[in-house]
Amino acid sequence: MPTHPSGSLSPVAAGNYLAVPSVLLLVAVLVVMQVSSSPRPWSRLVVGTSLLLLIVQYMVWRIFWTLNLSDTFNSIFSIGLLTLEIITIVTNIIQLILVSRSTNRLGEADLNEVAVLDGDYLPTVDVMIPTYDEPSFILKRTIIGCQAMDYPRKTVYLLDDTRRPEIKALATELGCEYIIRPDNLHAKAGNLNHALNFTSGELLTVFDADFVPTQNFLRRTVGFFQDNSIALLQTHQSFFNPDPVARNIGLENILPQEVEIFSRYYQPLRDGVETALCYGSSFVARRSALAEAGGFATGTLSEDYFTGVRLSARGKRVIFLGESLSAGLSAENMSAHITQRLRWARGTLQAFFIEANPLRIRGLKLIQRLAHLDGLLQWFTSVSRVGFLLMPLAYAFFGVIPWRATTQEMLYFFVPYYLVQLLTFSWLNQRSRSALISDIYAVSQCFPVALTVLQTLFNPFSKGFKVTPKGVSSNRYTFNWKLASPLVVLFFFTAVSLWRNLGMCMVKGAWSTTVDPEVALQIKGIELGWLWSTYNLIVLGVALLILLDAP
Repeated sequence: MPTHPSGSLSPVAAGNYLAVPSVLLLVAVLVVMQVSSSPRPWSRLVVGTSLLLLIVQYMVWRIFWTLNLSDTFNSIFSIGLLTLEIITIVTNIIQLILVSRSTNRLGEADLNEVAVLDGDYLPTVDVMIPTYDEPSFILKRTIIGCQAMDYPRKTVYLLDDTRRPEIKALATELGCEYIIRPDNLHAKAGNLNHALNFTSGELLTVFDADFVPTQNFLRRTVGFFQDNSIALLQTHQSFFNPDPVARNIGLENILPQEVEIFSRYYQPLRDGVETALCYGSSFVARRSALAEAGGFATGTLSEDYFTGVRLSARGKRVIFLGESLSAGLSAENMSAHITQRLRWARGTLQAFFIEANPLRIRGLKLIQRLAHLDGLLQWFTSVSRVGFLLMPLAYAFFGVIPWRATTQEMLYFFVPYYLVQLLTFSWLNQRSRSALISDIYAVSQCFPVALTVLQTLFNPFSKGFKVTPKGVSSNRYTFNWKLASPLVVLFFFTAVSLWRNLGMCMVKGAWSTTVDPEVALQIKGIELGWLWSTYNLIVLGVALLILLDAP
């Protein structure tokens, strides 16, 4: 029977645990989701609290009654697996703490727009379009979109960091100002800081070279700055080309963009504590607040993120408007998609090595630090995902049993927690993304992201800024062998482990009753191994399909 390291029986084995609490919480969540099909403050609180209770119950069971400490080898794998789980669960707990504060500012936007439409509040706005090497046809539509914004007191500036004559001619043709600098120091952040010296608008808005704003962008955003405590307003980002992951598996008309999921789910959580994440595009900022903070943050790949952190640390409000007011180009193939994610991972994790570290910079509230901690830990979940892919191999090839549990215990502790977690994730995302699809996304990029996470911790500034390629095209299918190689190898060994685990189950009499408790637990471990391997095979198979870029 499963025992605590001290020798005490688990609650189920001792007959002291009833399934009623777990069942009641599961039923409560299902009822609330039926009554409140869309998340509301009260329903988020009920669902979040229910999941939090199940997480606590599950973790107590995992820590005290499932570890296999029978020998050093099993202990290492058992404690290692628990550590990987804890990384993921801590992020879930932080999000549940934040979920009750989640905001929706559409009503505020309606009220603030009135002052702009009536002409009562019309500050001057500098519209900045930083560019490095984007094609002129991409820049052209962005400039036209910026010039078409319905706002009388704006000036559009094209900030060309490659000093191309054809781009200067384009700026002249479309009637916008053209600014260059003698060097490319500090990449995009340096480009923006240089432009601040040659402009004077009370507010400034930044659009990446591939982002086109809607005509009412400034009408919907400028009014917020009547409140002097607001330093930066980030808007929701949309994209007008399909997500490469969704396109490669033929679901581009069904699955929303991965980045849009972030805007729908994570940004309202951060906004609830007024330290929203700045994307670096489609935002509006107050010039005076930026000047007080020393301009855009430099010395990092994520100047946008750390600029927002520095503003928050000075007591300024960094907020989010969940309204689609611009559209841009997402990465157009898996190579570009991964390149972009690796830059984001490295840039975010550089937080541990710079002054604007949100975990220790002075001025942030504890709840704001928690929000930023969640963002940092999200990248470490890729390391956990690699571990979850490798763990079943330990069952098959090394005879390791890192998890000691009976079927009854799994039904009491794991199943309710897991089901409620899946339901909550889907419900909070307006059922636009399932946990399985998110896991496939994670697996397709977990190896390069995990490697980048580890590299960044040891050498955070070894690589410079690399622009995501835009405006590319392809007329044939292309398989990305570089990204796929570790997944192909893992797919092969996972298939072998599945065969070995099934064989061991049969050899050890898994299909018959055994009277030896220790043998029974070993069989349960092997059964969990082949079930786990089966799931991993499915996810790995789809992930490999994702790496076949469609034309």
